[in-house]
Amino acid sequence: MSKGIYVTTIEPRSGKSVVVLGLMRMLLGKTAKVGYFRPIIDDPDEGDMDNHINTVLSYFEINIDYKKTFAFTRNEVLNLYNQGKAGDVIDEIIRKYKYLEDLFDIVLVEGTDFSHENSSLELDINMLISKNLGLPVIIVTRGDKNDLKEIVDNVQLAYDTFKQEADVLSIMTNKVNVDNLKELKHLLKERINNDTDITVIPIIHSLSSPTIKEIVKSLDGQVLFGNDMLHNLSENFSVGAMQLRNYLTHLKDNALVITPGDRADIILGALQANISKNYPKIAGIILTGGLIPEESILKLIEGLSSIVPIISVKGGTYSVTNSIGTIKPKIYADHTEKITTSISTFEKHVDTDKLADKLITFQSEIFTPRMFQYNLLQRALKNKKHIVLPEGYDERVLRAAARLIDSRVVNLTLIGEADKIKERIEKLDISLDLNKVNIISPTKSPYFEDYVNTFYELRKHKDVNLDIARDTMADVSYFGTMMIYKGHADGMVSGAVHTTQHTLRPALQFIKTKPGVNIVSSIFFMCLEDRISVFGDCAINPNPNAQELAEIAISSAQTSKDFGIEPKVAMLSYSSGESGKGAEVEKVREATEIVKKLDPSIKIEGPIQYDAAVDIRIGKSKMPDSEVAGHASVLIFPDLNTGNNTYKAVQRETGALAIGPVLQGLNKPVNDLSRGCTVDDIYSTVIITAIQAQDI
Repeated sequence: MSKGIYVTTIEPRSGKSVVVLGLMRMLLGKTAKVGYFRPIIDDPDEGDMDNHINTVLSYFEINIDYKKTFAFTRNEVLNLYNQGKAGDVIDEIIRKYKYLEDLFDIVLVEGTDFSHENSSLELDINMLISKNLGLPVIIVTRGDKNDLKEIVDNVQLAYDTFKQEADVLSIMTNKVNVDNLKELKHLLKERINNDTDITVIPIIHSLSSPTIKEIVKSLDGQVLFGNDMLHNLSENFSVGAMQLRNYLTHLKDNALVITPGDRADIILGALQANISKNYPKIAGIILTGGLIPEESILKLIEGLSSIVPIISVKGGTYSVTNSIGTIKPKIYADHTEKITTSISTFEKHVDTDKLADKLITFQSEIFTPRMFQYNLLQRALKNKKHIVLPEGYDERVLRAAARLIDSRVVNLTLIGEADKIKERIEKLDISLDLNKVNIISPTKSPYFEDYVNTFYELRKHKDVNLDIARDTMADVSYFGTMMIYKGHADGMVSGAVHTTQHTLRPALQFIKTKPGVNIVSSIFFMCLEDRISVFGDCAINPNPNAQELAEIAISSAQTSKDFGIEPKVAMLSYSSGESGKGAEVEKVREATEIVKKLDPSIKIEGPIQYDAAVDIRIGKSKMPDSEVAGHASVLIFPDLNTGNNTYKAVQRETGALAIGPVLQGLNKPVNDLSRGCTVDDIYSTVIITAIQAQDI
């Protein structure tokens, strides 16, 4: 079952609240613990709660701290976007949503209201949020137009826009004229010809009408009478400016009477009409001009057996009437009649059993880089590890160290002279708190002689003497690796300024490989727009034979699984299936068979071409019976030349984040960096190294 559902719209006044309230009732009927979250809310008045949140939490008695139910106000988001910090917005939304996801069986997430300008920005943000939360989407659109084709075109646009980024579970077109319900539903199903649910909901006038309370709030009015009837609905309004005998003929059911405060005749006539069987009931009376009726009139009104709300407002009759006409009705927590009407309307027109079944069986294949990085961070935080960074003078390493310390995700050791590192961070203006970082100079370490002797004992069969051991231990890579070997650190990340060979050699000499593993290999986590792919081996082994290639595939599948990615392994070649011949394709074919024998549980296909591995359409065309073709998550390249060039081409051409190389097969984690690495690369690789250390 999906852990959440995202309700969004593409326009203002779509009636999204009706859908949210109905969904909440539906979900509470299916599971006991339902949460509610709004990523972005309108900026509330000081001291006020967001009305949507207050209504849902109050009516359904959901126990959530108000501050946990939203991430940002609208202005906060705009400020961050203007500072170029759009990524920070998504990261915080993911963090807050995940908090609720852990507490509840399912979380209903409500998108923005489109109640302000920048609707194109809101559309982009809603798509981005739903995509990065990995949630199915319900789109709510307006159907209150006379031209049915215009409505259908609008729905089609909404669907086409969202389906590019998210899984659209249902489209609900709201506020439809009752006479158009059947025809519109037919036209929509004809246009959107797939298994997406299509629902049309009629306009409910009581939900589209403001209450007297809303009018009072909007006009900052003073309630003279009828405090207990402020929930009366104003379904229409008329101005009492003519003679009473003529005005009475214009009264309609639940009408709001607007008249100057000194028109006692209209006030008393409207009140009398309200209790007369010959005239319709009125909703209330608005007195304009800031004028209060004379004491004698007020006393007369007070003595009547039936009084509607009478409100005094400032402003002329014309301007007040225009203001009332622009009020957008809302559903408030204390207006239970509107809430129950919304829920009953939803249940009457939505197939809730079918919708619930679709939600229960929904499985998203979208896994964005930010979701992946969030999951990595949370895993690392659960069991904090100690990582050593031998290249303590490099600017990128120092900046990454500052971020890691701020995140409190790992304990760090930097190798270098403390005064030189301090000088570097001051010169580069890096906000790294050196009191929270362990700094070690190899030859000045109290463990130096112990490390020298240990290395000597481990390597004396290779003609290493104590002098050689002492010189070797002064090297930062050897010293950092020995920290891991001796249990003084849990993992190491290096390579920003050193070669891969310099980083790996000490690990191969005394960290060594895990039992049953004959080859150290590497993978990159390729963070593409809507998924994470594992590429291996792109950094270590130049030309593996079939046995080695099989071992790389098995190690890569395990790494993929360890990091929450279901391994579907594609053994890449220049042909798919049985079509190709030649030594290279035969090597891949043999490696595939070896994997199947060594670990039958691995879903694997090979040989297979890259496009058939990742493109569903091509995969079905070339290998229709394969469960991997078109869905591959682990891509194993036949040699280093192909793998290294491919990962770099994908990275540069798509803008994908490439995390790695992540080394596989060592007893304890040592990971290599590219010398062209960024601060983000170092930050992510350290976190991955810490997670690898948790499993040892």
